[in-house]
Amino acid sequence: MKRRKLNIVLLMCLAINVIAQNPIVPNQGLNDPHIHIFNDTAYVYASHDKSAENKQFIMEDWWVWSSPDLVNWTKRSILKPGETYIGDGFQGCWATDVGKKDGKYYWYFSERNQQTGVVVGDSPVGPWKDPLVKPLLGSDLTPTHEYDMAIFEDGGDHYIIFGVWDFYIARLNYDMISLAEEPKKIIINNPRGPYNQDGRNAEKPTDDKPFVHKYNGKYYLSWGCFYAMSDDLYGPYDYKGTVIKKESFAEGYDAPTWPNGFLQGRHGSFFQWNNQWYFAYCDISQTGNRYFRDTFISYVHFKENGEMAIIRIDGIGVGQYHANQEKIEAEEYFKADGIIKKEVSNDFVVETNARKSYLNFPNVKNTQSYNTIKLRAFAPTGGQFNIEVRRDALDGKIVGKKKLNLKPGLNNLEELNVELSRLDKSENLYFLIEQLDDNALQIESFSFLK
Repeated sequence: MKRRKLNIVLLMCLAINVIAQNPIVPNQGLNDPHIHIFNDTAYVYASHDKSAENKQFIMEDWWVWSSPDLVNWTKRSILKPGETYIGDGFQGCWATDVGKKDGKYYWYFSERNQQTGVVVGDSPVGPWKDPLVKPLLGSDLTPTHEYDMAIFEDGGDHYIIFGVWDFYIARLNYDMISLAEEPKKIIINNPRGPYNQDGRNAEKPTDDKPFVHKYNGKYYLSWGCFYAMSDDLYGPYDYKGTVIKKESFAEGYDAPTWPNGFLQGRHGSFFQWNNQWYFAYCDISQTGNRYFRDTFISYVHFKENGEMAIIRIDGIGVGQYHANQEKIEAEEYFKADGIIKKEVSNDFVVETNARKSYLNFPNVKNTQSYNTIKLRAFAPTGGQFNIEVRRDALDGKIVGKKKLNLKPGLNNLEELNVELSRLDKSENLYFLIEQLDDNALQIESFSFLK
C-alpha cells in the first residue's frame, strides 16, 4: 500500500477540523485514545506523537478532540507539561484518561512510565489547573509503575486502574484527587499479552495500558486488544482472548505492524453511545511508523456468553457508510431504540423488542444514484410489520416504506426491496419499524440497489 506523501502530512497537521474514517484524525499522531461521552458529544483524550519523522516516542503534550458523530472531529484542548507539576521541556506525555464528578472534569496524565498526575477543569475541554502540583500516584506507591491509568465509574464511585505487567486498582476519594484506599493488585487467571502469546512469559504476562468497562453485569479488564472478565470489579479475572484476529483486517490494514505482531500496541478504550459499543485503539498500518500512531474505531458486539466478538479493522470505520458497500450490517447502526443485538449462527442481527423501534444510519455516502434498499430480514415466529425509511429525523420526510408479512422460521431469511424516492449524495437515514402484532423482527443487513 502506498504511503502518503510528506507534504500531505504537513498540510493535514495544520487542520483543526477533520472529517475522517479510519484513522479518525489522519496523520496527526493521535494515540492511546480514551473516548467519553459528555452532553451527547464524544471526546477523545489522547497522547500525541510529535512527528511522522519520529524515531522514538516523542510526545510533548496531551490532546482533547470532540465529535458529534464519530466522523467529524475538532481539536478542542491541549495540555502542556508546563501547565502541570512536570514543567517545560518534557517529551514523555504518555497515556491519559478523564473522569467527571459534580460538574467538574478530572484529566489524569502519565509522566512517561513513572507517575500519574491530574488537572481539573469546569468543562470537558478545560481550561485546566493542577490542584496538587505533585503526582497523584508517585513512583514508589506499588511494585508496578504508576502510569497508563484508566478511570472507571461504578455506582457513583470512581476508581483508578494502572500499571504494567501487574495491574492495580484503588477507589478515589470524593475529591477525585486522592486515594480512598491502598491500591490492590488485580489477579488475572491464565493471562496472555503481546509478549506472552503462548503463556510462557511470566515476567511480562500482560502489557501496559489497562482499561475497565462493564456490560450486562460483568466487568471487562483489557490491555490493548487482550481482555479478561470477572463478576467483581476487583477480580479475580479470567482471561478470555483478543478482539483482534488475523481475519479482522481488510486489505491494506494488516501491515506494517509492531515487532511482536498485530496484537501489540493496541492501546485504547471501550465505550458505549446510543445503544452501540465501540473499541478505540492505536494503529500504524497507514503511517508505517510505530512512533507515529493513528487512532481507529471499530464496532464491538457481545456474544450470548458475554465474550466479545472479533472486531473488523478497515478504512470505513464507524458512524458512516457507503451505498456501494456489498452490504451494511444492521447491528452497525449509529443510534437505535426498541431493539437488541442478538447472536444468531455465529453472526449478529438486530431484533425488535418493542412495538415501535428504529435504527439510524447517518453519513451514508454516494446514495444519489440508488433507488431501492434491499433488506435481509426474518421473523422467528412470523408476523406483520411496517417499515418506513425517513430522512434526517424520526419525523423527517418519508423516502421509502413497505409492509412486511413474514413466515415463521429461523431459516426463512427474506430479501425485501423497499423503493426509495430521489436521494441526495449523502443521507442521514432512519429505519422506523412497527410491529403489527407481538412478533419480533430480525434484520441481518441491508444494501442499496440501482
